[in-house]
Amino acid sequence: MALDDVTVRIADGGFYTLIGHSGCGKSTFLRIVAGLQEATSGTVLVDGVEQSDPSADRGMVFQSYTLYPWLSVIRNVEFGTRMKSMAKSERRKITMDYLELVGLTDFANSYPKELSGGMKQRVAIARALANRPKVLLMDEPFGALDAETRESMQNLLLQIREREKSTIIFVTHDMDEAVLLSETVGILSARPGRLKQEARVKLPYPRTADLKMTADFLDAKRELLEHFRTV
Repeated sequence: MALDDVTVRIADGGFYTLIGHSGCGKSTFLRIVAGLQEATSGTVLVDGVEQSDPSADRGMVFQSYTLYPWLSVIRNVEFGTRMKSMAKSERRKITMDYLELVGLTDFANSYPKELSGGMKQRVAIARALANRPKVLLMDEPFGALDAETRESMQNLLLQIREREKSTIIFVTHDMDEAVLLSETVGILSARPGRLKQEARVKLPYPRTADLKMTADFLDAKRELLEHFRTV
């Protein structure tokens, strides 16, 4: 059993991050919420409606980029919208809007093999957002990136949060990342994962990665570490 007695409530537009030691069930939790893995018990509710199968209202971004290598950037991003009864012109407008948001309009006709790791993850994020999900699920999406690119992606995600007002559930091993991005951090115990603590991050939005240099950030990180050490 990967998880046991995990109950999470997230307000509309909230940013909730899960942290915990490797193997504690963080990714399993996301896959259950996404409808990619069946839970043996319990329910997933979005706006009070029970969910069991994958749906466009829950977008998923993985650590690996999961792009279709035979499709151009623009066709990767619009892939999900092609499943909807939507005029091609509207679909293309939505796609270009999100490519602009992630700074990749100049690469619309490029293919994944021509992109850097950070650019591929931007495409993956744009693809998830193009479906206009109510909940954006992100499983260590920046874990494979170098430090400079990771910081750039953190800033991008903070900008996306301000614009889209999406509810975000985020998984990371990085304590700095958890403090920088989150409103609330849930701490899972070792396997089977149990929700042992929830910590509020009392730093005002909007935020940027420069916040990590401030005393307020260090105080918030210290408080989270104290919670983590008690698990």
